[in-house]
Amino acid sequence: MELSALILLVVFFALLMLNVPISFCIGLATLATMLLSMDLLPALTTLAQRMAGGLNSFALLAIPFFVLSGLLMGRGGIAKRLIECAMALVGALPGGLALVNVMSCMLFGAISGSAVAATSAIGSFMLPEMKKQGYDTSYSAAVTAAAATTGMLIPPSNIMIVYAIASGGVSIAALFVAGYFPGILLGIALMIVCAGYAKVKGYPTGARLPLKLVAQKVAAAIPSLFMIFLVIGGIISGAFTATEAGAIAVVYSFILAVVVYREVKVSELGNILLKSTETTAIVLALIATSAAMSWILSYENIPQTVSQGLLTLSDNPILILLLINIILLIVGAFMDMTPAVLIFTPIFLPVAVELGMSPLHFGIMMILNLSIGLVSPPVGSVLFVACAIAKVRLEQLLKPLLPMYAAMFVVLMLVTYIPAISEWLPSVFGL
Repeated sequence: MELSALILLVVFFALLMLNVPISFCIGLATLATMLLSMDLLPALTTLAQRMAGGLNSFALLAIPFFVLSGLLMGRGGIAKRLIECAMALVGALPGGLALVNVMSCMLFGAISGSAVAATSAIGSFMLPEMKKQGYDTSYSAAVTAAAATTGMLIPPSNIMIVYAIASGGVSIAALFVAGYFPGILLGIALMIVCAGYAKVKGYPTGARLPLKLVAQKVAAAIPSLFMIFLVIGGIISGAFTATEAGAIAVVYSFILAVVVYREVKVSELGNILLKSTETTAIVLALIATSAAMSWILSYENIPQTVSQGLLTLSDNPILILLLINIILLIVGAFMDMTPAVLIFTPIFLPVAVELGMSPLHFGIMMILNLSIGLVSPPVGSVLFVACAIAKVRLEQLLKPLLPMYAAMFVVLMLVTYIPAISEWLPSVFGL
């Protein structure tokens, strides 16, 4: 077991450092580990079978639907209306534009389900506006990157669908509902940091708008926000499944972007479909190779060995959960969320259950933890998108991100050790 784990890690990280695409890193590391116990042809056949089996899930059909609806929303003028809504609600508070940035990312993330899309759509509009008002560009980019992670928790979220499959039975509807409180709590924590930072730096406060204008801006965003109620309300009520909800989200976002707002032309739909296909292919390649790696981990009894090792370290649940969080924070800094969830759920979920944590609670903790990895060097994808939009270097973002990292870690600890934050709302709806 020790040799197989060593081979898996060495091959994976060696390929990662050579800048090989991560799905190939996972697949080749899995193949190398298989070759320890079987010949080449059986290993290749097993790898292909496990990759195909990993994609043989009806729930995965929701991912291309939500990807496509997110792209339609991103190009359909949704971001602009959500920003104006957020500006009307919180723009007059200390550090108004930073708070608007956070709230806009929360709202857009809740609609698109993508941290990268939220960073791109909101950042492209907010960063130039914040620069005009005297905000430091690096700080503005840091705010956008950190706030975009809330979209991983506030549903609909593709990573929750992946976790539901990896955990072997957690309800997608329950995960969707469970993400609301932690996602909102994370957004509030970031807004508190932004308000304090604004006071220290002397950033300007926006003008207070008349109540009538506030109502107009909020009303203009209602058609966009209604998708949240349509999708989540339908899932909770049992009117349709998460997969069917994805298809409904595509139809609704198409009507909104093409017919109502008229921001997307029919001639642009081909490019949008192509982009959604590319994104879906990348995600499914990660899922397929990660499923194969999960199988070889189980075949070599690595999850059981890790579980036993962790439980023999201490009988204190607080320390064990802290150690799991630290490991996942390190993993998140080097690995994309999708393979991380598929690979480490079978390893750590049995430990969490042994400690009395529900699979639902663990899932929210894991997703929040790995969301921090999206804005953590060296691999954080959201971090690089923010750098590209702001035209700043990665190291320039790290200093303004430090207090935001602290806020995100505090929220992670609250979610880890207070189960009600994740579990209360699903229990209200009987999920």
